[in-house]
Amino acid sequence: MNSTSIDKIVNQVFTEKALHEFYKVSSTCNGWERNVVDQPEAVSNIIKNGADRIAAGLGVGEELSDIGLARMIDHTLLKPDATENEVKKLCEEAKQFTFASVCINPSFVPLCSELLRNTKVKVCTVIGFPLGATTTEVKRIETEQAIDNGAHEVDMVINIGKLKSGNLDYVFNDINQVVLAAKRKNAVCKVIIETALLTDEEKVKACYIAKEAKADFVKTSTGFSKGGATAGDVALMRYVVGSSVGVKASGGVRTKEDAQLMIESGADRIGASASVKIVSGGKADGSGY
Repeated sequence: MNSTSIDKIVNQVFTEKALHEFYKVSSTCNGWERNVVDQPEAVSNIIKNGADRIAAGLGVGEELSDIGLARMIDHTLLKPDATENEVKKLCEEAKQFTFASVCINPSFVPLCSELLRNTKVKVCTVIGFPLGATTTEVKRIETEQAIDNGAHEVDMVINIGKLKSGNLDYVFNDINQVVLAAKRKNAVCKVIIETALLTDEEKVKACYIAKEAKADFVKTSTGFSKGGATAGDVALMRYVVGSSVGVKASGGVRTKEDAQLMIESGADRIGASASVKIVSGGKADGSGY
């Protein structure tokens, strides 16, 4: 990766973002929050012309017949002391609410694959988790084994230290090797950049590199660092990757309001352990995965 080119891209992103926010002061877009309700025909035409997501304001979801929130959630259980019975319960809940996937540690992939066979729920696991500091070869082998065991999606952690050291070629190759291993077996690859440990400039670089490495998603957090997803980070990540790469918000998403805010900021997928409480509108207890 050419560091000079990436620095130019970083500067361009922040310049464009600053101009966008500066000029977004008029009332010409008044009413956009309710377009999905008040102008369904116009919205339908926008979708037909290539839009993947339509923005909507707070409260609008209650007026829609199907907001599809559950299908945007990876039902997650990554704590080190998770038991087989807890994983089985996770899978039962995922089937009941039709979550997008269950996200579990690699050793539970075969169990989840069996329990979720012939359902719409995918099996997602984590690679190089939670530090991202294992070697690229280990991450690649871990990915191949996980997919062979039944995983449909993998969430890999970047090598954060290499990014901060400016070794961008290493970061690109680290991601790309996992992406290639996943693509060979028709699996989805999400890249966890651990936003709480990065500056805004490093977040832009990480997202750009992940996009160049052909990742399917960029993801905010492991849920095991000093902070989780924020609406600002999600919006910045969406700004960098555009519409061709998904954005997953994870870590600290505990309520329906949290999830809706992340979606409105640009997230396509939510990683949460409080998934049932989120879709039912309840209040989650505790924290973490």
